Amino acid sequence: MKIFGVARILYMVAVLAALLPAAKAQLGFPSPQQDVPNPLADTTVKPGKILLFELEAKFARDVAARGGAGFADWFADDGVAMGNGSQPQIGKVAIAKSANWSPKDYQLTWTPTDAVLGPSGDMGYTWGHYEGRAKDAHGNPVVTSGRYITVWRKQADGSWKVVLDAGANDTSATGDCCKLPTGP
Repeated sequence: MKIFGVARILYMVAVLAALLPAAKAQLGFPSPQQDVPNPLADTTVKPGKILLFELEAKFARDVAARGGAGFADWFADDGVAMGNGSQPQIGKVAIAKSANWSPKDYQLTWTPTDAVLGPSGDMGYTWGHYEGRAKDAHGNPVVTSGRYITVWRKQADGSWKVVLDAGANDTSATGDCCKLPTGP
């Protein structure tokens, strides 16, 4: 095996090890500590985390103001968006076509729980909780919520873009999975 190959494998193992706690939480594995500390209250917070939290805040403000167009604009040309129960949208053009909601019809908000900037300083990820609010055909409020992970990459021009955004809806309350609809 080439040395470059070994280094790449070690890097991937380190990235996966860093992602494991978030993945375990999303899959519903019990955690030893149920209270998640507020990362903004951490007095030892590193500049990389602050940078990624600032990017998330700008991203969220743009989506709140412009809806799907604001969402799509934050993706790299080769970015991927994966939503719960839908096909992955690969590439900024496909993401823009699928993200066609207006902020008056659908409000997407999210709050990062944590952020990690990679050792090279050109990639990082954030993860946290999201909520989507809309109305059904009868005007009744519909709320979806879940967990997300966003992978960020620094571009050649120094800007940061989303290369992967994935979300998974929260699980239904106990017993909700087996209820049959009532009425006509």
